[in-house]
Order: sequence, then C-alpha cells, then structure tokens
Amino acid sequence: MTALLTASTCVGERHLVIGWSHVAALRVQTLLESGAIPVLVSPQNDDSYKFPDTILEDIAKGRIIRVDQAFELSHLTSLGREEVDKVVDRVYTVLPISSIELKNSIYTQCCKLRIPVNTSDSPELSSFTLLSTYKSGDFQMGVTTNGKGCKLAARLKRELAASLPSNIGAICNNVGELRKAIQEEDRLEFETKNIGEHDDDAVNSSALNALVHEFNMSKEERKIQRTRWLSQVVEYYPLAKLAEVSIDDLTSAYKRSKVEKEEKEEKAENLNKKGRISLVGAGPGSVSLLTLGALNEINSADLILADKLVPQQVLDLIPTHRCKLFIARKFPGNAEAAQQELLGMGLGALYEGKKVVRLKQGDPYIFGRGGEEYNFFAKHGYTPVVLPGITSALAAPVAAQITPTHREVADQVLICTGTGRKGAMPNIPEFVGSRTTVFLMALHRVVDLIPTLISKGWDENLPCAVVERASCPDQRVVRVKLKDVAAAVEACGSRPPGLLVTGYACEVIEKPSESKKWIIEEGYEDVGRINLEKE
Repeated sequence: MTALLTASTCVGERHLVIGWSHVAALRVQTLLESGAIPVLVSPQNDDSYKFPDTILEDIAKGRIIRVDQAFELSHLTSLGREEVDKVVDRVYTVLPISSIELKNSIYTQCCKLRIPVNTSDSPELSSFTLLSTYKSGDFQMGVTTNGKGCKLAARLKRELAASLPSNIGAICNNVGELRKAIQEEDRLEFETKNIGEHDDDAVNSSALNALVHEFNMSKEERKIQRTRWLSQVVEYYPLAKLAEVSIDDLTSAYKRSKVEKEEKEEKAENLNKKGRISLVGAGPGSVSLLTLGALNEINSADLILADKLVPQQVLDLIPTHRCKLFIARKFPGNAEAAQQELLGMGLGALYEGKKVVRLKQGDPYIFGRGGEEYNFFAKHGYTPVVLPGITSALAAPVAAQITPTHREVADQVLICTGTGRKGAMPNIPEFVGSRTTVFLMALHRVVDLIPTLISKGWDENLPCAVVERASCPDQRVVRVKLKDVAAAVEACGSRPPGLLVTGYACEVIEKPSESKKWIIEEGYEDVGRINLEKE
C-alpha cells in the first residue's frame, strides 16, 4: 500500500528513544534538528553503551533528557509533556534483534495509546517511518523506501537533490512571498468574488489552464487572475528562474517561448574499429574533468567495460543506442571472479573485431589494476592504448580546498593504498611533517589504520580530510584531526568512493575549528562543467 507522507511540526514535543546504537544516535540528531526533545531511555551497563561526547554534551545542556534505567511500558505515559498528560508524542525503538518480545509489547501498547511508533529494522512493528531528507532554506524533500533500506533511501535522496537547481531554497522563498503578497493585496476581491484561496494550488485543477482573455479584463479582474498566473508560472516556467519572478512579471499573461530545435547532421567517421582496446581514465567524477581523448574513445566504442565507481554523469554520455555497456559486478567476496568475467568479455569482443574501451574511475595506473589488464590483453595479442585520467588522489584535495604542496608546509605528496592485497594491512609509511599523504581505499578500515599510524609515530593532531565522491554534486568533506578520523567516519557514515588526505597542508586554506572535533561540508560547485550530449 502507498504510505501517506506528511511533514510534522515537532517543536517542543517529547520523543522517546528506547535503546542505544549508531542508529539511535542518528535518530537523536534528527530529533534535535526538528526542534523535538529526545528522551533517551538506555542504561549504561558496560562500554558497549558508551555515548559519544556530543550526546553527553547535549544531555548536560538539557537538550536531551536521559533516563538511566531499563525501559518500562509506564514510560510511555509518564515521560511526556504536561499539556498532554505526560503521554510521549512519538516512540523510536532501537533494540537488538533478540528483544523481539519487548519490541512487540512496545508496538502493541503504542497502538492502544495512539502513539506513533517506529521500530528499527522492523517495518511490521512501525506505524511510521522516517524519510531521508534534504533541506535548502524552506525547501525540504523526503525519500522513503517503506522499510526497504536506509542506505538506498539516502542514495536516492542524494541523486534527486543533485538534479535540483542550486537556488531551490531561494525559489521556495520567492514564490511563497509572491503568493502571500498577492493574497494580501487581493483579499477583498477573493472575499467578494467567493474565490477559494487555495483553488489555484490544486495541481490537477481544470481551471489551471483555462483560457484567460487578458485584454478584455478590467483592472480588478486582472488582479484576481494574478494568483492563477502565478500557479501557471510555477507549473511551467524554468525552475531555476522562479527565484527571479516578481509581481510586476505577473501583470501580463504568462507566455511560453518557443524553443527551436536544431537538427544535427551526423558525420560519418572513417574509424577502424577492428579488434582494438583502450584503457581509459574517467577521472574522479565531474564530467568537466573527463579528457577529450576519453570522450572520443567513449563515442567510438562498440563495447564499454566500466567500473561500478565510474560516476553516473559520465555513464550518461555513453551512446548506448549503438554501444553496449557492461558494468563490472564487483561486490565484496567476488571481486576476482568479476574481474575475470570482465576480461573474458573484453577478449571475446576483440576476437569479433570490435573496439573495446575499458573505462576506469580515476586513472588506470593509480591503484586501478591497469597494469594487470594491459598485460592480460597484450598477452593475447591486443596491445591496449592507455589514456590517463585525472586521479582522485590529486583532484579530491583540490575539490576540497586543499593544496597538497605549499611552500614551507608541504614539499612532497605520497599516494598510498589503505588496503593491501586480499585485505591485508599495507606497509605504513614513516611520518614526514612536510609530506601530504593521500590514502585510497582506506575508509572502510580506519578503525585499524589510524591506531597503526599513531603507533608508527604519526602526529595524532595532524590535520586530515575525508573526501567522498570528489567533484560530484553530492561531494562531502569531513575536516578532522588524525586521532578523531575513525570516530568521524563512524558518526558520519560512508559515501563511497572516498579517500583520506593527511598533512599540515590540509589547513593552509581551510582552517580547522577550535570548538568542534570535525566539520562537515556538503556539495561541490562544478564551475568548469560543460554541456556534453550523447551522439
């Protein structure tokens, strides 16, 4: 069944959070941001229930109410607000799988008391689910998979948010102010003409596109029609332009401009596609960082073998109407088998005389197994052409406002892997104060890597940055000191692909915060991006 999505005002409400885990920490943070008061019921019996410093600080400040005892059903009717007879407003159950009986009891009692309840990983014991949300000004967007996975909802939210205009907050503010101003000016007309205030907000209203004879209207009638015109502008006008619409623009009817389509003449290319292969670097993410050589190879391929990390905006350039795309099915536990499948598919296409492009995220030869693939195809008689790509090891620091080298700060750059062959810990380089070290494929094991670095003599207060999805619209940068990297990654979650930049160069441009353990920066403005269309 389709869920009813609503936006709830929670300011001042008391929301009960039962149990403790990383998910509970996220719930508490969400509640604080919404203006609700989290009531945390969770005894601390051992280190496994230790709260982060940020939670302890909020408890000390009174922003979070702490109940240091095991949960009892009576808490549902004793920990709420006085004005609602101490019944809590909402319940979030975050308990281990083994507590199924308690989960059932909480859900049953909440249903009897008409208290909305959410049970982690148990949609059947939930009367509501939380959305993965995006906010910009007064604009909010929520995505739910109806219990099918928070990670998927978060990914979909980022993809949708990336497609929105960058000024979406200003759009909502401007349209809202216009609507308010028009309604106030035309209030008497609405009352005397018996026109519903929100009639023109009905998207499927038959009146939305009704013919309006503008030049036959009186001044008063024209003023009344401004509400309808605003609705039509919102419906049809280029979205990014809505932030600039004024009341003066609504004094004349909305006219849609014609867009003339120019037909492209297809140029026949006399290219020899017989049994050729190229290893092509796709860069870190942004289309603007794709080389012209890489674009030419993409547009002239018969078969493209891509990594799963090649960003969607690059994959969107592939002319799939005449070129086959295969994405390597490399998942945990089958990477080697998937690699052999990919090599075999490429070799088979070469035997058929096709042009094969092996598209690799970043640069083929920077921890991309490009050398292994070169040797494989060369051994079978097909010597690859290799086109370098901009490696994320160098592009990510720039996208994160980090200068890897800087006079009197850093005179060398080292690119390392955080994961050795078959998952082993790699050789740890010695600490050099004048060096910027970039660790690729390291974020999934920072819990082991960071203590190892510190034990090898690395400065625990060394400035660092976790850069994820570099140069993509949903890029995220976490600025943090070395000793707090693991805690930051644990608190913020993962947004692959990501890397770790370490060194004093990390604070040359962006200074660290003295009051926070880490700073999170979202988004990337791709000022160098150009429009590229598939053939």
